[in-house]
Amino acid sequence: MPRPVAAPRPPRYDIALALEQLTAADARLGRLIERAGPFRLRISSTQSPFEALVESIVYQQLHGKAAATIHRRLLESFGEPGPGAALAPHPTAQHILDAPNQQLRAAGLSQNKTLALRDLAAKTLDGTVPTLQQVRRMSDEAIVEHLTQVRGIGKWTVEMFLIFRLGRPDVLPVTDYGVRKGFALTFGKLKPTDKVTPADLPTPAVMEKRAEKWRPWRSVASWYLWRACDLAAGKLPPQE
Repeated sequence: MPRPVAAPRPPRYDIALALEQLTAADARLGRLIERAGPFRLRISSTQSPFEALVESIVYQQLHGKAAATIHRRLLESFGEPGPGAALAPHPTAQHILDAPNQQLRAAGLSQNKTLALRDLAAKTLDGTVPTLQQVRRMSDEAIVEHLTQVRGIGKWTVEMFLIFRLGRPDVLPVTDYGVRKGFALTFGKLKPTDKVTPADLPTPAVMEKRAEKWRPWRSVASWYLWRACDLAAGKLPPQE
């Protein structure tokens, strides 16, 4: 997950209304919501698109602990934390462009991720990657169009940015494994004890068809599909 620069907060949309309407629209989803408990999604909306996407690139295809170590090393390579600061200041796009390859690789970045970070930095400076002020005024579709021009940034990465950084309420990441598995557990024949095979997972078309009734709260529904996986694994925290 991207590094928070302020205390995470709930999304600004009406969560109570979202849960009420989702439960009314889809009885099975309503039962999942009841089982999973309170909606706990938190966002750090003050983090810039550049900062969030730097971390997204670092975290791709890595275990969370390993990725966190690499990200910390990357930040520290540009300057030590200030007095009382828990983390080093975040480098700017120009810092990333000016940094020698040796510095970036020494932090633990692969060659592909080094190239992706440099492309992100260049596209931030030329305006392809919008500022936080700009991105808040853009539609979900426009954000996907802009950010997927960056090397190493696909639609899934942008969807995670929309849900977890901008707090957009109506995003359905149909290629996300956890959302697909949660859908199969909730609406398909998959049981918690089953070994998941590709045939068990729904197609995007199947998910999109059912999710029409979830609009305009598909992000909330997706969050609960992730929780369906946690329920199956016995990983949910105690209810408040």
